[in-house]
Amino acid sequence: MSEVRDEVTRPTRRILHTTDFSAASEIAFVHALKLAVAARAEIDVLHATPERTTETWTEFPGIRDTLRRWDGDGPPADTTVAPRAHGIRVGKIMAIDGDPVHAAVGFVQEHPTELVVLATEQRRGMARWTHRSTAEPIARESGAMTLFIPGQARGFVSSETGEVGLERILVPVDHAPSPRAAVEAVEMLVRGLGASRVTARLLHVGEATSMPDVPLPRDAACGWGVTTRSGGAVDEIVGAADAWNADLIVMATAGHADVLDALRGSTTERVLRLARCPVLAVPADSRAMRRLFSNVS
Repeated sequence: MSEVRDEVTRPTRRILHTTDFSAASEIAFVHALKLAVAARAEIDVLHATPERTTETWTEFPGIRDTLRRWDGDGPPADTTVAPRAHGIRVGKIMAIDGDPVHAAVGFVQEHPTELVVLATEQRRGMARWTHRSTAEPIARESGAMTLFIPGQARGFVSSETGEVGLERILVPVDHAPSPRAAVEAVEMLVRGLGASRVTARLLHVGEATSMPDVPLPRDAACGWGVTTRSGGAVDEIVGAADAWNADLIVMATAGHADVLDALRGSTTERVLRLARCPVLAVPADSRAMRRLFSNVS
C-alpha cells in the first residue's frame, strides 16, 4: 500500500473516501471533502488497483484545486496552503489489491475512521448477482458509519462552490434498531455543516400507536416532525423520501438480522438500491458523528 500525505498538524478525526475515479465517485468525493473541512478532520482517499502504475496517482481527485475553487482563489505559490488553511490533513492511498472491499476494510481496521463516504451503483434482481457490489460490503464489514451517494442521486454539496443544500432529512425509525444514534447523527451533522432551515422528519412504517418513543434534544439544531405510513418498510421509506423531496435519508442499522437479510440485504441496503438521494447508515451503537464534529458546540 502506497501513501502520499500532506505534512500538516494531524487531526484526530478521519474520513475515508474510496474512489474508482468515476463520475459518481467525484460526487461522493466533494461530500467527503466538505465534511472534512467542516469537521477539520483528516480525509483519506483510497483507490484499490491490482498493480502499481505511475499514471494512477494523477487520477486522484484534486483536493487543493477543489478547495481553491470553493474559496474563489487562484493558484497560490504554496500548493499546500489550501488544506492547511482549512485545518485538514490529506492522505492519498493506492492499495495494491484486486479486491476493493478487502482494501477498504483493512484500512479502516488499521486506522480508526469516523465516516466512510462512497458512491454506489443501484442494481436489483439478477444484476446484483452478476455485478459485484463493493459499497454495501465495505459498510457492512467495516462497521463504520457510512454515507452512500447513489450513482444517479443528487447530492447536497455543490461541486462548484462547496455550498450545502441540506433542508429535508428523513429518519426512518422503529423499535429495533434503536433510532437514538441516527437522531444524534442528524443533530451533529446539521450543526457541523452550519446548515440552516433544516427540517428532519421521523418516519414510522406501521400503526401510529406502535410509533417508538424517540427522545429529541431540547436545543435542537433543526425542526423535527413525525409521520407514519402503512405498507412495506422499504417501499414506504423510499416513497416518503420521493414525495417529500428529501435531501438525505438517515437510518440506524444493525447489519443483517437473519439468513433472509443476508440473501436480500438489510432494510438499509434495500432502501439504498432505490433511493434518489444520499443515505447515511449509522450503526445503532455509534457515536461517530459526535466524535467527528467534537469541535462544534
